[in-house]
Amino acid sequence: MTNRRKPLHAKAYRSAFLRSRAWFARRDEWFAEQSLVLHPLACAGCGRPASKRELELHHLDYARVHQTDDGRWVARERHADLVPMHPYCHELLHRLIDRDAVLSRHRTRRAASEIALKALRRKLQALNGTAS
Repeated sequence: MTNRRKPLHAKAYRSAFLRSRAWFARRDEWFAEQSLVLHPLACAGCGRPASKRELELHHLDYARVHQTDDGRWVARERHADLVPMHPYCHELLHRLIDRDAVLSRHRTRRAASEIALKALRRKLQALNGTAS
């Protein structure tokens, strides 16, 4: 098991799923569901408010994402399995996971993401002088 990202050409998820109609429909559905919650959208990394156009969704779990025998993608992620992030914060999160042997190889995707997200928040708070 590995949580490290693979080169774009070597990973169907990044080269096909994230460009599929299924993903764009699920992404739109996630933001529609989120709009029903009273909390405004914000990046899970830095905590800054953001609009749908400014955010990407990080997957905590891929269990409900799969490709059918005829090559179509199915995206049935649970609402809580997707985390909104600015592209920059999202990239930093993946770098934390990729560069840590324990997170990249010896943790579930969800656990690695949650641990890295906490570390990212601490680092960003320290940089902004808002550490508590």
